[in-house]
Amino acid sequence: MDIITKYNIDLNNEIIKRAFTHSSYVNETKKGEDYERLEFLGDKILDFLVSEYLYINDDYDEGKMTKLRSSYVCEKALACYSNQLGLPEYLRLGKGEEQTGGRTKESIVADIFESFLAAVYLTKDSKTVKDIVYEVVIPYIKEEKDLFLHDYKTTLQEIVQTDKKSTLYEVTDETGPSNEKVFTCIVKVDGIVLGKGTSTSKKDAEQEAAKDALSKLK
Repeated sequence: MDIITKYNIDLNNEIIKRAFTHSSYVNETKKGEDYERLEFLGDKILDFLVSEYLYINDDYDEGKMTKLRSSYVCEKALACYSNQLGLPEYLRLGKGEEQTGGRTKESIVADIFESFLAAVYLTKDSKTVKDIVYEVVIPYIKEEKDLFLHDYKTTLQEIVQTDKKSTLYEVTDETGPSNEKVFTCIVKVDGIVLGKGTSTSKKDAEQEAAKDALSKLK
């Protein structure tokens, strides 16, 4: 799918370039800014559009909508959408990251889907972003394709809500260079640490922590 041509996206635009710029490239060239701030914005945009679709098109309760949304915006799902659009082709990586397979790393490939959505939002308009999401993401929801990571966070939340307790996720440690960070996360249930997880992305570390907590609750 040639998304760049279809939506007339200018690859020479500095914001679009930034959406594909990994921190390893910035560290080596000492130029520009990486995609992390754009990723933050894109994450919220995607959450909203998927939430809006679920609210308008289904009559699920809050718990069901939350679970579905989480399934289709997890790292594995984002990497799938990114590859479908051919976005890794436009990545700007440092030489070391390129040599170690950064262009195919799930965490990086997933990140640029969100940063790309944010860049399109900032350089084009919200309609274009919505069109892209409805073309790429929504079909998976319509067809109920169960391709993605089990959502341990939602399962834990459902159990906790039954007892009227609260959950809180905290990143307790970050190790490694900026382009190869490993995150350690804990999950607290009513202030008590119940699970711990480690991964190359914060989202997956939270999922691992939730999975650990669920195993203990069982």
